[in-house]
Amino acid sequence: MPDYFDFSVLCIINITSCKHTHHPIMDFVIIVSILFSYILIRATFFVFGVGRPKNLPPGPTLLPIIGNLHLLGDQPHQSLAKLAETHGPIMSLQLGQITTLVISSATAAKEVLQKQDLAFSTRHVPDALNACSHASHSVAWLPVCTEWRTLRRILNSNIFSNNSLEANECLRSKKVEELIAYCRKASVSNDYVDIGRAAFRTSLNLLSNTIFSKDVIDPYEDSGKEFKEVITSIMVEAGKPNLVDFFPVLKKIDPQGNRRRMSHYCGKVLKIFEELIKERLKMGRLKHDDLLDVCLNNIQDNPNENNHTHMEILFLDLFSAGTDTTSSTLEWAMAEVLHNPIVMKKAKEELEVIRGTGMSERNMKFKFSGGFETFVSWFLSFIETLWFLIFEVDLINWVFFCLLIR
Repeated sequence: MPDYFDFSVLCIINITSCKHTHHPIMDFVIIVSILFSYILIRATFFVFGVGRPKNLPPGPTLLPIIGNLHLLGDQPHQSLAKLAETHGPIMSLQLGQITTLVISSATAAKEVLQKQDLAFSTRHVPDALNACSHASHSVAWLPVCTEWRTLRRILNSNIFSNNSLEANECLRSKKVEELIAYCRKASVSNDYVDIGRAAFRTSLNLLSNTIFSKDVIDPYEDSGKEFKEVITSIMVEAGKPNLVDFFPVLKKIDPQGNRRRMSHYCGKVLKIFEELIKERLKMGRLKHDDLLDVCLNNIQDNPNENNHTHMEILFLDLFSAGTDTTSSTLEWAMAEVLHNPIVMKKAKEELEVIRGTGMSERNMKFKFSGGFETFVSWFLSFIETLWFLIFEVDLINWVFFCLLIR
C-alpha cells in the first residue's frame, strides 16, 4: 500500500479531533467529502492498476475497494473450495487491501508446509493481537528469530519433552483425583456438573502448578468462572472478523474496538501473572524448579534477550491454549458421546476395566475408546497447528477416565 493512502485517514483523524466552532452538519459534510475523495482516488488507482502486485496467480475479478471480500460469504471454506474449482489449486484473492494466496491442493500444500516451511513460517498477525504488545513477544506469532528460538527451547525443555511429561505424571493424577472428588461432591448434593467449566478448572490448575507451583482457583468448588470468561473473551476477540485486518489504513482508529477490548482482557490476566511473579521474587532464593524459576533464571543470565514482558506473554499463550481449547474440545466430545449411548457404553466398560488394573498413564492402551481419543487428539492438533505451535497436553486419557465412569 503506497504511503499516500494513509494521508486521507490522517486528515480525517486530525479534523475530527480538532476543537472548532463549526456547526455539526458542516463537520459531517467535511468528513463525508474527505471519505468520498478517498474512495474516488482508490477507485481511480484500481481502474489503472496502480500499486497492484504483478505476476500473481489467477483469481476472481476484483471490485473497487473491497476486492474479493464479497465472495467469501458466511461459509468461507466452502466459498474457497468452489473458487478453486474455477481458478485452480493456487489462486490469488484481494481481501480489501490484503493480497492473499490460497493453496488448495495436497501437492502445493506439501511444497509450502514441508519444503518451503521457513519461507512461509511468518504469518499475518490479526490487529487485535497487537494489544499489550502481545504479537511482538508471543511465541505463537513471532517470526523465526533468536527470541522465538529461546522461547521454544524453554517450552520444549520444561513442558513438552518426554522427561517433563513423565515427571508431571503424579501432578496430573492428583488433579484428576480432585476433579473426581468435585464430581462426587456434586453427585451427593444432587447438583449438575458443568463439564466445560470442570475441565477448564482442572486444566487451569494443572498449568498453574506446572508454571507457578500452586493452584490459582479452588479445585473443589465451582470457581474460576470469571477467569474462564476472560480467557474465552480473549479467544473470541482474537478470532473476530475485523475491518482493520483487511484495511490496515484503519489501524489508527480501530473502528470496531477489537484491539481496545483485547487490551482490557489481556491486561486482567497479565496483572495476575505480574502479582505471581512479584510474590516469587519476594521469596528470594527459595527454589520451586518450575517454569517460572526457569524463566527468571534465563532473564538473569540473558537480560538483553528476555525480560518480564516476554515471560508474562509466554504464560498468557500457555494458559490460553491449554485451558480454553482443551475444555471446549472435551465439552464437545462429551456431548457427542452422550448423543451416542452405544459408544458411551463400550468406552465406559473399557475404562472401568483399565481402572481396575491400576495401569499407569503411559501404559494405557485403548482399543475402542482409544479411537475416539485419537480423533479428539487429531481435532486438537488441527486447531493448534493453525498457529504453527502445538501445545501437547497429555490429559485426554485421564479426563475421559474420570468423566465416563460416572
